Amino acid sequence: MRSGVIRRARAGIAALVLAGLVVAPWVVDDYTTAILARTLALALVGVSVALLTGVAGMPTLGQTAPYAAGAYACAVVGSRISDVGVVQLVVAAGAGALLAAITVPLVVHARGVIVLMITLAIGELVVIVLGRWRSVTGGTDGLAGIPAVRPFWGLPALANDQARYLYALVVVATLIGAVLLLLRTRAGLVLRAGRDDETRLRASGHRVPLHLSGAHIAAGAIAGAAGSLLVVAQQYISPADFGFDTSALLLLGVVIGGTASVGGALVGAALVIAARDWLFGVLPGHAPLVLGALFVATVYLLPTGVNQARGRLRPAQAPAPQPAAAEQATVAEVRR
Repeated sequence: MRSGVIRRARAGIAALVLAGLVVAPWVVDDYTTAILARTLALALVGVSVALLTGVAGMPTLGQTAPYAAGAYACAVVGSRISDVGVVQLVVAAGAGALLAAITVPLVVHARGVIVLMITLAIGELVVIVLGRWRSVTGGTDGLAGIPAVRPFWGLPALANDQARYLYALVVVATLIGAVLLLLRTRAGLVLRAGRDDETRLRASGHRVPLHLSGAHIAAGAIAGAAGSLLVVAQQYISPADFGFDTSALLLLGVVIGGTASVGGALVGAALVIAARDWLFGVLPGHAPLVLGALFVATVYLLPTGVNQARGRLRPAQAPAPQPAAAEQATVAEVRR
């Protein structure tokens, strides 16, 4: 009964947040609306980080790589081929998924700090390539003057910040809904079971590397789609949009929101990006220091994130199952 109340409360909060996001363009000015649109794009990348880190058990600092691949693919298509949003979105998601698929052999067999270092190296290599491939990416100057996008054929272009924000909101809400539905399927159960006890899952006959590869490619597609939203929001991109600081901020947001919670990761990433933009104005030159201190404090004070930490503050009604029993239950559910 209590769990049902909690679910209804969460659904109510989610509905209120969504309603607030819908009316936001009519409440704030155009500059804030543009920032919100970019924040939605980065929050979607945060969801891909949570999918890998919290659900699949593969911590990552490299989701800016498929994010950049999707953004540049969208920019090239938008400038030379088509200004239709659905076309650009599919191309961007495909570019992110393709880059993720290429890097699968480097990632899925590594664990812990090693996979963090590998993904960080991949992200930095992609930024270097973007800075030197001037004929396609414009080099460190980036690509400017990207035409405004039309959501579908026959519709007018998104000519103002309000329209671009609402387009980004619809895409983000749709993709998050798809991710949540996916995590309720057998595939989601397998990923969680592998995160909890990979050895036991292998012993039950599951091909763990195959499942991790699918999660890695799906997360790449999500990050690539987010790259197309960045292009829509600011109509300009450069390698500076995809550096290590962005990767670190995304991981910080996921840690704050809770690595195992898609909604928490979304909110955490959005809050961190908004805080960064605010701190750059209030404390010029000191924003990275403040965010770094926030990251250290979060890791030590809330190691499971705000979303899970709330559960520790509620009075216990029944003894929690031992971790091994919980893992056995998860694997048994997967096998059924």
